[in-house]
Amino acid sequence: MLTREQIVRAAVEVLDAEGVNGLNMRRLGAHLGSAASAMYHHVESKDKLVVLAADHVFGEIPLPEPGRDGWRRAAASLARGTHAMVVRHFWLIPAMSTHLIYGPNKARFDDRSLAVYESAGFTEGEADQVAATVLMFVIGAAQGQAAEAAWRARLRRNGIDADKELREATAEIFAIAQTFPRLRARIDSAAASAEDPFEFGLHTLLAGLESRLTPEDHHPHGHDKTP
Repeated sequence: MLTREQIVRAAVEVLDAEGVNGLNMRRLGAHLGSAASAMYHHVESKDKLVVLAADHVFGEIPLPEPGRDGWRRAAASLARGTHAMVVRHFWLIPAMSTHLIYGPNKARFDDRSLAVYESAGFTEGEADQVAATVLMFVIGAAQGQAAEAAWRARLRRNGIDADKELREATAEIFAIAQTFPRLRARIDSAAASAEDPFEFGLHTLLAGLESRLTPEDHHPHGHDKTP
């Protein structure tokens, strides 16, 4: 007999392969070798299933202990874990734009995020703002990779060769870039930063947040220059 947990895990697998538009009860039933009607005994709708799946993947994020290594290391660890999770599950970004995501795993993640920033010396209100700001950065940083994965999933559903489409799009992008001097220079020189843009942005963001704290705000072991 199917359980709700099995259905949610299977939904995550279908979402990872095909995105939100590729998920329906018939497709999920086929994935589980069961009738679509059996899904409704555990989950009342596709929308509810998307929310359950989103909460499930928030449970994949390792939650650091802010008092162990300093708040910036804890914040960086939390941000990296969140970024990796969003990249793995590209459908989460569009799901968050159309669904209210909640559940015990999301609540646990939010609570730990607030604990990390309160441990730095931010007030409760400031911690709310800081946690929201860092999450917005992480989601934005993951957008490019998630968008490509979503694009590939859409092409697969339509039976289109994603690699061929990517080659053609890349050639067109390069052709357009040739008409702009700075973009052309970077293409011609194959210039690339040695630093990962996500790590650069994360370090810069956390340093900026730390600069808002006064010396009196810092809790013991809270000051940490290295994210």
